[in-house]
Amino acid sequence: MTGASAMDAEAEYNNRARVPESGTIIAGWARDAAAFRENWAEKELGIPYGPGERERLDLFRPGPGGDWPVALFIHGGYWQALDRSFASHCARGLLAHGVAVAVPSYDLCPSVALATIVEQMRTAAGLLHRRGARRVLGMGHSAGGHLTAMLMATDWAARGLPPGLVSRGVAISGVFELWPLLGTSVGAGLRLDAAGARALSPALLAPPEGAVLHAVVGGAESREFRRQTRDFAAHWAGTAEELAGLDHFTVLEPLADPGSALVERAAQLAS
Repeated sequence: MTGASAMDAEAEYNNRARVPESGTIIAGWARDAAAFRENWAEKELGIPYGPGERERLDLFRPGPGGDWPVALFIHGGYWQALDRSFASHCARGLLAHGVAVAVPSYDLCPSVALATIVEQMRTAAGLLHRRGARRVLGMGHSAGGHLTAMLMATDWAARGLPPGLVSRGVAISGVFELWPLLGTSVGAGLRLDAAGARALSPALLAPPEGAVLHAVVGGAESREFRRQTRDFAAHWAGTAEELAGLDHFTVLEPLADPGSALVERAAQLAS
């Protein structure tokens, strides 16, 4: 992209530039997540799902025992920033509904290819199955919304795992078409060409059989994020929801509230 088109894409997809207080919000996530980890009793921290330093997940349970529905919540950061330590508190709402929540880290671009991150999240979901989860609810924010869709599109049987292991998903402010990022500052670190961007775009994948998708976006997000959410939900015959007044960062606030409609919807999908 060149000229005005590139400038438009930059404005539409550079969320930190769109929300000047984003740094303060992200610092608040780190504080809230650390406090949550400190105070939640039923947890396992740093469970390895692969050999790498960042191939670890934290598992929060509603109570003793292990027979709980399980959600895998994947953090955002455009596949290039953050880790699980910023997202622990996003488990609070689902835990109150009896749903265990795993929060993984993953390696970041440009140190690894985006396809590698997709494989890491598939491995993390497989670990949860080996630890007793019959089905995993995929959930994620921003980059994590994209990764949620990629999990739902996975041929699990080809990996020796139950078909439809991740057949339900809640994708929050996801990026489902990657090619608009090419030529923007946020896309530079992904090291994708046009073919690679299309191959890793859930919007170009056939709707998985039996999949149930709920796609969410903030009503105060950019026109492109709102469009992508609507279009992708329609493509996969899912549901789309705009949360009024919330931007790309505040859109996570309902996850910490057990009484929010978003948490109640996610809990229904997990159960």
